[in-house]
Amino acid sequence: MLPVSQVIRNRRTIKPTQYSQRDVDEAIVNELLENANWAPTHGMTEPWRFTVFCGDARIRLAEFLADTYKSLTTEETFKQKKYDGMRANATCAPVVIAIGMKRQASEKISLLDELLAVACAVQNMHLTAAAYGLGGFWSTNVAATSTQMRDFIGLEENDQALGLFYLGYPQGDWPESSRGSVEAKVRWVRD
Repeated sequence: MLPVSQVIRNRRTIKPTQYSQRDVDEAIVNELLENANWAPTHGMTEPWRFTVFCGDARIRLAEFLADTYKSLTTEETFKQKKYDGMRANATCAPVVIAIGMKRQASEKISLLDELLAVACAVQNMHLTAAAYGLGGFWSTNVAATSTQMRDFIGLEENDQALGLFYLGYPQGDWPESSRGSVEAKVRWVRD
C-alpha cells in the first residue's frame, strides 16, 4: 500500500473517454464505498447515498442522462456535443456511481455540513481509486444534479443528486500533474 501523501498527490481526474475496457472488480468498488462511508459527518447523519451502475444498467443511465439534458435545456442552450458526451460517458466507464445526499429529517445539521460530508465521502472514494490505479471523475452536470436524477436514483424531495462518479482503469500511462506553490495559498496568523 502506498503512503497516504503519495496517494493524495497521485490522485487524478480521468474522464471516461480515457478509460480502457478493463473491468473493475466488484470487491474494489465495495472497498471504495466502504471508505466513503467513513467520511467525517457532523451529527453522525451519514448523508451520502450511492447508486452503482454497471453492466447493461449503464445503457439505461446513458439514455436517462441524454433525455434529461435535452428536457432541461432550451433550443438556445442545447449543445449536441454535451448531449452526445453524456450518453457516451456512461457507457465508456465500467462503473458509474450516482452520488446523493439524504437530508436529515429534522434539518438540525445545516445543509452545508451535509453537502460537505458527501464531498468528503467522494474524496475518500477518489483516493481509494487512485490507490488501486483507477481513474475517477466526479461530474456535476445539469442532468446529473437534477431533480430528475434525484428521483431516478430513489431519493426523496428534500434530498439532492450531487452528480456521478465515473470509475475506470486509464488507457496508457498514469497522467502527470502539478500544483502551484502552497505558500501562495496559505496565510499564517501567529499573534
